Amino acid sequence: MYKKLLLFILCLGTMGLNAQIKTPAPSPSSKLIQSVGLTEVTLEYSRPAMKGRTIFGDLVPYDKMWRTGANANTKITFGDDVVIEGDTLAKGTYAIFTKPSAETWEIIFYNDASNWGTPRNWDDGKVALKTTAKVQSFPNKIETFTMTFDDLTSDSGVLGLLWENTYIGVKFNVPTDAIASKSINDVMSGPSANDYFSSASYYRNTDRDLNQALTWINKATEMNKKAYWMMREKSLILAAMGDKKSAIAAATKSLQLAEESGNADYVKMNTEAIAAWSK
Repeated sequence: MYKKLLLFILCLGTMGLNAQIKTPAPSPSSKLIQSVGLTEVTLEYSRPAMKGRTIFGDLVPYDKMWRTGANANTKITFGDDVVIEGDTLAKGTYAIFTKPSAETWEIIFYNDASNWGTPRNWDDGKVALKTTAKVQSFPNKIETFTMTFDDLTSDSGVLGLLWENTYIGVKFNVPTDAIASKSINDVMSGPSANDYFSSASYYRNTDRDLNQALTWINKATEMNKKAYWMMREKSLILAAMGDKKSAIAAATKSLQLAEESGNADYVKMNTEAIAAWSK
């Protein structure tokens, strides 16, 4: 009995050791986060090595679709719309597939980034953008597949792919001027309707100056005349100030706007508030 128990304990110990074993991945994963102007770009990919092999035209055949790396899809995420060779690529996450040849590469941004390798069933409808880039020879061999963000400016960058003696660069433009101009205009034009609404709501909910809250909510409803939720806030502020007649008028207006917008929740809240304040 004792020997059986000892053997059982030893087996458990061996299983525990096996569970803790870690080995390096043959193609380690990498993640790059790069700000290009005011746009954040994230790249996730796995990095196979040459290991004495001939890569392009052999391991990676010419004129055939390549996963562009190893393991799961190589993914790129653009925080804003970007422009590549005059075509707009909407912000979002894409798989990057390529079709190498001796002189040029075809680079494909694919809407479905959930595959392991190339998709089993290729769908042209999921191709968000396709472009080509010329092959540039690199003087030294790059042992490990590498992707980079090169030639950064305030409104552009180059997505680089390097392996063996090959470099491919894909330039993309980001909307820095449009983002900066909007930011400047927003700040210089003063608070928005939402800013006034949020401030008024905060003052009411924290029992602060209701006169100031009413001033802010009046500005909000003047700037956004269709915002039933803002008019609802105005009715609550007026009710808190003891002006039920004005509160009912504001709630009635909010009710009307909510009905026009098809928001049943606000219709119900306003109806109940009007009934309560009418007593």
